[in-house]
Amino acid sequence: MEHQVFVPVPADDLRAVLRDPARVARCVPGLQQDADAEAAAGTVTGRLRLRVGSSSVTYRGTLALAERDPEHFIAECEGAEVRGHGSVKLSAVLRLTSHDGGTRLEFTGEGGAEGRTAALDPEALTAAVRKLLDRLCANLAEEAGSREPGAEGEPGPGAASVFDTEVPPSSLDPFPGADFPDLPDLPDFADLPGLGELPQAPGLGDGAADDPTAPTNPPAEAAHARRTMIGRSAEEVDHAPPRGRYAPVPAPSSGGSTPVLRWIAPAAALALASAVVVGRALRRRR
Repeated sequence: MEHQVFVPVPADDLRAVLRDPARVARCVPGLQQDADAEAAAGTVTGRLRLRVGSSSVTYRGTLALAERDPEHFIAECEGAEVRGHGSVKLSAVLRLTSHDGGTRLEFTGEGGAEGRTAALDPEALTAAVRKLLDRLCANLAEEAGSREPGAEGEPGPGAASVFDTEVPPSSLDPFPGADFPDLPDLPDFADLPGLGELPQAPGLGDGAADDPTAPTNPPAEAAHARRTMIGRSAEEVDHAPPRGRYAPVPAPSSGGSTPVLRWIAPAAALALASAVVVGRALRRRR
């Protein structure tokens, strides 16, 4: 397989990244580097997850990168499936060529696979590898573009702090640096006579304490108006029954004495009237 990628980064900066295995490990997409592994010089060990179409395979292996000459780097990769018995082995040559203010990276390699990767579509596998190389080159360019402390444009360890710089005067001052020597001295107001205590205006004191003629208790109308305006007290709210539309409806009486009383009153009035009429009739006959 052959693949080319152009990045707008000088070739010398890319060589500096490729010569450092730790920086190369940060650029490989999907790589989880083993922290406790004892690897040889120039070798990176860890896990790499490769996604091909709708399938993904995770490999555990090593990546060895060696510089053959300033323009060529040789990469050797081999790994085994984490879940399975398959394996993969790749060998590639990377060539760096300066081109149009940047660098052209040319990959030439070959490889073989066994297990789940061998059963995948070759075209889909090739597209996945090309996408992986594109992301790798983009990460290499970003890593090469990042400046180390002390580089050009970055403050070094001996640089002066911002807080040690002298602050210039404010530009909002209308008379910067003016002493005004011709202004007269202000007079001393200590010799002025005291003003004494000023009379207090009526109505500004403590109310009833200042006005002895004020009533001790407010009238009932004032108390009712104040309670109407302010609202009922907490005790009234807790104990008074609700009024208006929320007032409780009295329950109907369950006894049967009410209909009897309604008939007794007219009957008693009729009996009394009849007795009066009969008594008058008897008196007339005598």
